[in-house]
Amino acid sequence: MSDAGPNAPPIVARNLTKRFKTFVAVDRVSFEVNRGEILGFIGPNGAGKSTIIRVLCGLLRPSEGQVFVAGIDVARSPEAARQKIGYMSQKFSLYGDLSVIENLRFFGGIYRVPRDRLAERIRYAIDMAGLAGREDALVSSLAGGWKQRLALGCAILHNPPILFLDEPTSGVDPISRRRFWDLIHDLAVGGVTILVTTHYMDEAEYCDRIVLINQGRIVASGSPTELKKTSLGGKLFLVECGSVGRALHVLSAAAGVRDVAAFGDALHVLTDGSLEGDAAIRRPLAASAIPIVRISPIAPGLEDVFVGLVARRPPNAAAP
Repeated sequence: MSDAGPNAPPIVARNLTKRFKTFVAVDRVSFEVNRGEILGFIGPNGAGKSTIIRVLCGLLRPSEGQVFVAGIDVARSPEAARQKIGYMSQKFSLYGDLSVIENLRFFGGIYRVPRDRLAERIRYAIDMAGLAGREDALVSSLAGGWKQRLALGCAILHNPPILFLDEPTSGVDPISRRRFWDLIHDLAVGGVTILVTTHYMDEAEYCDRIVLINQGRIVASGSPTELKKTSLGGKLFLVECGSVGRALHVLSAAAGVRDVAAFGDALHVLTDGSLEGDAAIRRPLAASAIPIVRISPIAPGLEDVFVGLVARRPPNAAAP
């Protein structure tokens, strides 16, 4: 990993570890994020994603390891690092009893936006959020998608080169989520470095690169395409059959089946390859008199990759 300094990537973590008493929330995590890159930290709730963001923002001190933001050692100079970043938390952080314009003026003061630039930056945030004409509306009256885009506008009022987004689309409808990601991509095209956490696997497709994290450790990393090509150590099948619920129960206990999950009215079944073809699936279903409609080999999606990698990794296994 490259040295931290003026020419280093905007975000660098080296063997980052964070403990809360005896609980290890983040365990020896190392990664870099390049300028203008969107890096997604993907994983279930409690995986350590938010803790990593808070350490990078200087809100928590690392127990071990180092983190650098814009070449600044965050543990040594958290205030200097915070001047270089924008942060949007997973919990809605605006003031509902203030209007749109009042929130923007407040955050402009918090971020010390120069007076001669404040009006310009506020107008940019309003236009970006699609709130022109609603400047005097109370934030509590806004729909979720508007609140989300306004919160992003507040986070970038000071035009930071680095942006941390902690599960920013949680609880937002799919159309608003897509529009929000369009804004993120526009910022990245302009050179902003973005680290975003989410537990939505479909959102990972919007990232340039992904880090899959579970139990505080990195399970795998790469582009969405690279990860979907990752070998799961077996073969993945789409199974359409009668009585999907009973089939899931039967296949979960079947020899040669590593993992099985419901996907709509079908199943995704990962076999370990010990039996030829789809025999590990056909035999137990036939023995249970469950009618088979179709069994087809398929390429894994990101959710298949994540579940497969987590399922085969013991809880205390070392990170790659």
